[in-house]
Amino acid sequence: MPGQFEPLPGGGAAVALDDVEISIIRSLAVQLLELIGPGPGEDASGDPLADLFAEGPSEPPSDPVLKRLFPDAYTDPGGTPEAAEAEERRAHSAEFRRFTENDLRAGKRENALAVVRSLDALASASAGEGGAVLKLAPDESRQWLGTLNDLRLALGSRLDIAAEDDTDLLYRLPDQDPRKPMVMAYLWLGGLQETLVSTLMP
Repeated sequence: MPGQFEPLPGGGAAVALDDVEISIIRSLAVQLLELIGPGPGEDASGDPLADLFAEGPSEPPSDPVLKRLFPDAYTDPGGTPEAAEAEERRAHSAEFRRFTENDLRAGKRENALAVVRSLDALASASAGEGGAVLKLAPDESRQWLGTLNDLRLALGSRLDIAAEDDTDLLYRLPDQDPRKPMVMAYLWLGGLQETLVSTLMP
């Protein structure tokens, strides 16, 4: 099963990862956590009641990766909308973001933490062996799937990939292009994501 997830009997998935692959995924997941930032209460008073009623931001993030991870809910379907229509769409997006973004961030953070913890446990169990087989329960598979998707969105944003057609250009990049390592990671994570999705299909 090198390089791809395979279904486990009774549900879940497994993939063989070597030490380098473990290190790459873990590093990317940690960077994702840093980008998403701490949750409510992690950098404030820690009052759980206040966290429950905390409102999120109403403006979209300035970082292009975060914009991709947390897009506006009401986007322009095409064409040039009237000024009043565009303003109404912005207002609806701001309201939606205010009440949902904290939960979305918490979900992405929880998924990425689950990935880091499972990789840490795997690295610990396989110390000195050069790699091991990662086995995921169905719930863990869904968390991994969410994080693999977020990592690909983040890398795709950094690589200016706006559509699936843009990926064709990635295969033709010369080896000396400084984006090549990021491209290789993007394509590799895509393969992992695709095979993990197949293990979750009925």
